[in-house]
Formats: sequence, structure tokens, C-alpha cells
Amino acid sequence: MPIVVDIDVMLARRKMSVGELADRVGITPANLAVLKNGRAKAVRFSTLAALCEVLTCQPGDLLRWEAEDAEDAGDAAIECGPGGRSLP
Repeated sequence: MPIVVDIDVMLARRKMSVGELADRVGITPANLAVLKNGRAKAVRFSTLAALCEVLTCQPGDLLRWEAEDAEDAGDAAIECGPGGRSLP
């Protein structure tokens, strides 16, 4: 996935555990682990805002975009229009 989650980097910089962050943000450690490991399909802005508040950082410190390798993208690339609908 081209969106990379760097929560573990900020946790290390803040010397904070996953459990402590989950408690302070108000989400379960399991849900934080899903987000941290890049398995989340979405994140609510309210959760992102809470993460940034607790970690005293910006959203860009937690999320970054990386281009997919040409081999990984292959023929799976679909051009999308407004609303994420596939274009003909």
C-alpha cells in the first residue's frame, strides 16, 4: 500500500508504549496495532487528531505516501474519477 504509517517512529521518539498511546488516545491496543502495522483501511480524522495531540506531532509525521514499485502495481492500476469510481 502506498500510504505508510510511521506511528512506531513517533512512539520511539516520545519513549511511549503502544498501550500508553492507546489509553491516552482512547482506542484499543488491538486497533492501534492494526493502524501501526499498516493493515487499516481507513482512519477517522478524530483518531488522527487525537494521535497528533498525544504525540505532539503533525499528521505528516505519522503518515506518508510512497510510490508503488512498477512490478507491484502491474496491471492492477485503475484510473479513478470523482468519488473513487472507475473510469472507462
